[in-house]
Amino acid sequence: MSESMRECCGLFGVYDADSAIEKTYIGLMSLQHRGEESAGVACTDGRRMDGHVGMGLVPDVFNQNTVDRFKPFRSAIGHVRYSTLGSSTIKNAQPLLINLRGKPIAVALNGQITNAATLRKEYEDKGSIFTTSTDTEVILHVLADPRHASLQDAFEHSLCHLEGSFCLLFLTPKEMIAVRDPHGFKPLCLGQQGNTWAVSSESCAFDHAGFRFTREVEPGEIVKINRFGLDARRFAPKECPRSHCIFELIYFARDDSYIFGRSVYSYRKALGRALALESGVEAEMVMSVPSGGDSAALGYHEESGIPLEHGFVRNRYIGRTFIRPADLERAKLADLKLNAVSDVIKGKRVVVVDDSIVRGTTSRSRIGLIKQAGAKEVHVRITCPPLKHTCHYGIDMQQDEDLIAAQYDPRQIERFLAVDSLHYLEFDSMLDCLGDARNDFCVACFKGNYPVKLRDKVCKEQLG
Repeated sequence: MSESMRECCGLFGVYDADSAIEKTYIGLMSLQHRGEESAGVACTDGRRMDGHVGMGLVPDVFNQNTVDRFKPFRSAIGHVRYSTLGSSTIKNAQPLLINLRGKPIAVALNGQITNAATLRKEYEDKGSIFTTSTDTEVILHVLADPRHASLQDAFEHSLCHLEGSFCLLFLTPKEMIAVRDPHGFKPLCLGQQGNTWAVSSESCAFDHAGFRFTREVEPGEIVKINRFGLDARRFAPKECPRSHCIFELIYFARDDSYIFGRSVYSYRKALGRALALESGVEAEMVMSVPSGGDSAALGYHEESGIPLEHGFVRNRYIGRTFIRPADLERAKLADLKLNAVSDVIKGKRVVVVDDSIVRGTTSRSRIGLIKQAGAKEVHVRITCPPLKHTCHYGIDMQQDEDLIAAQYDPRQIERFLAVDSLHYLEFDSMLDCLGDARNDFCVACFKGNYPVKLRDKVCKEQLG
């Protein structure tokens, strides 16, 4: 259950603030769930720039000496990463900090540029040299292209050459720039503390860093923050249909975030209610698989009247296994992550609520724990339809063989999991929980209807 989907990154930035590095550190800690592979910052004091990146969790990458080193800097952008495309090495850790036409600039990306391979080949054929395998470096080569640099709106013009899903944070000695792709696949938020502005992938990071959430960066919008304040304008030539990633709401974002114009917690709770109405079953308890199914399990409990129990205990020292880069490592960690509470489960008919099933192997292992704890019956309820199609916008589901629902129907999956019943939330029910915004979301992983042309169909290994 949510055992092998990987969100690529989290972004956080602060412009002109006391202790900018400390605020950025706190922001990145709040976004740690979006990437455990690497972390980094780039900072400026208005004249010079410096940066630091490393492999591992935020506390592993930043110690007190690192924080003290960057204390004089009043502006910073930070990044936590799991690689969707590009190999898992230090050279791909972000932000990338370079000199562009003699001036320093740093950039960090959340998303996936679907024409990155085409652009990379174009620039390599012209003699450009790449030092990483990330989409992010491709963006820098587009910005450095002399054909674009000579134009009055060079920055905006360069962005129009990018296709796919991207939220970007740039930092120069004079300004911080936030960009969101025209379809708005990934979330990006603005926060404020007095005259100081911050940017984050999710609003939850503002709460801890002392900022007030003000609004989301609009799809196709570029927001420039400098000593004159905030300037926002569209860079896309025309309005595009919105294609927000529905899996941000179903799984990736934190419950306490507000993204895509709604509360994540409230949406997940509504999914649980819809599941209870759609797939009622006689049972003695409802439980979730932490933490993806927590809010939905509460909604299921409230709608069904079946008591809600904590059937799993979570090992708090094991991170979110879906963002570990190695499949073997992820499988080992998944076994250590949860343990079933026998005193709660034994002899009962149990409804298990979770957000998704991807490969199915970890799901079967967790069902095994519940059965070993003495459950009389196990009924699995999933808060979305079967995942049947690969994603090309920032989730590491890039091959059909990654998806059990692409190979088998629900009844076969039910037998594979060895459960008494399995029910996926109906597609229309999932959208109904969005209300009037039901047409504003990308549902390609369910239906295969990709909103942006897939110019380059490549996997991580091909670019790594």
